[in-house]
Amino acid sequence: MATVVLPRSLVALFPGSERRVSVDGSTVREVIDALDARWPGMRDRLCIPGPVLREYINVFVDAHPADLATPVPPGGTVHVLPAVAGGSRPG
Repeated sequence: MATVVLPRSLVALFPGSERRVSVDGSTVREVIDALDARWPGMRDRLCIPGPVLREYINVFVDAHPADLATPVPPGGTVHVLPAVAGGSRPG
């Protein structure tokens, strides 16, 4: 089982969801499938058809950048983070 840490912005869209949840899955794709089984529609917020992670979604497995095929070890931690962009340069 893996621990998944979700951003507040995603949790706010799914009533009853939690920021930290344990799910089964041996790859990031399987973890996302497990999240979607618990909270239907979550996969669509994280992936585009293909499936591929959305451009603005970053996933890390045990602090390493990951994609859908990345293995998730038993007891591993998966962080889902929205990309941060914007601002302006001084000057």
